[in-house]
Amino acid sequence: IERAIKNAMGKDQSDYKGMTYEGYGPHGIAVFVDTLTDNTTRTVADVRSVFNKFGGNLGTTGSLAFLFDHKCVFTFKKKDGVDMEELILDLIDYNVDDEYDEDPEEGTITIYGDPKSYAAIQKHLEECGFEDVGGDFTYIPNDVKDVTPEQRETIDKMVERLEEFDDVQTVYTNMKPAEEE
Repeated sequence: IERAIKNAMGKDQSDYKGMTYEGYGPHGIAVFVDTLTDNTTRTVADVRSVFNKFGGNLGTTGSLAFLFDHKCVFTFKKKDGVDMEELILDLIDYNVDDEYDEDPEEGTITIYGDPKSYAAIQKHLEECGFEDVGGDFTYIPNDVKDVTPEQRETIDKMVERLEEFDDVQTVYTNMKPAEEE
């Protein structure tokens, strides 16, 4: 027991490895599972067991990449007098998409870009004086699948089960969001 405690306490951030697992869940829904783990053998076994339990199957790395776009996402407070078209044109050099989301209630803008340009985009936004520049990475489905309420319930249970593991950071699916149905 003491050795296990020492091992756990002695681990630092460099012992952790980011891994993405992908496969098909129930009803043909594509699932991406982002993890951060100090033991890939344990993590892949945990993820595989959930896929198997729900009648899905884990694929090989890259097997579902064509179904999703990997993007970096930045959400920030909109400044008064900012011309969004001009800002987007400035950011095109950093591989930012020309489409963006605006939330008038929150007063925020969300932009999407190439993950390789994350640092450059963040630096540009901060240099332009935008507040609360929060960045993240995401997988956006190229095509979403319709599901019945019963199918949604099963898939949601699978996602919840995956998210219960400490190593799992985020789970993405190509299931159409509930509010869009």
